[in-house]
Amino acid sequence: MGVNLTKGGNVSLTKAAPGLSVVTLGLGWDARTTDGSSFDLDASALGLGADGKIVSNEHFVFYNNKRSPDGAIEHGGDNLTGEGSGDDEVITVNVAAVPPNIDKVAVAVSIYDADTKGLSFGQVRNAYIRVVNQADQVELARYDLSEDASTETAMVFGELYRNGAEWKFRAIGQGYASGLSGIAQDFGVTV
Repeated sequence: MGVNLTKGGNVSLTKAAPGLSVVTLGLGWDARTTDGSSFDLDASALGLGADGKIVSNEHFVFYNNKRSPDGAIEHGGDNLTGEGSGDDEVITVNVAAVPPNIDKVAVAVSIYDADTKGLSFGQVRNAYIRVVNQADQVELARYDLSEDASTETAMVFGELYRNGAEWKFRAIGQGYASGLSGIAQDFGVTV
């Protein structure tokens, strides 16, 4: 069992799993039960440089760009409903292959068509991100989002980041009322 993090908490993945090379970032959620309408949450990852900005638009990995140009960050595919147990969407990061110009990989989730449908994270239940060592499937860290996010339509769940020779994970939980485009603009993606 991995470390359960609270907002702002971090853990050294390298110390927890010496020789770590590939991690799976599993994201899960359950949609609201009020009126039965479904929603589509979309995971994305952003390869960021030391300045906290995207190193290239191709390092914005999501359902329409499933792989970074170096192959280090890969999106596992779009789950349109979030139904069922376990991870709803998965992003794989080969930390051993992440180029040196990438200092961190931010992981965001947005609600597709949120403004049109009147949806927000305040209607999402049981949202989480977990970090799993792909070699042995051991969960190294988990962050359950419990904050009230009644107006946010996108959220940075967490980030993998370098600290010297180590890879760490930090629970972020930063919401955006401006959707995925707000996150993209904050990180310097050209939209």
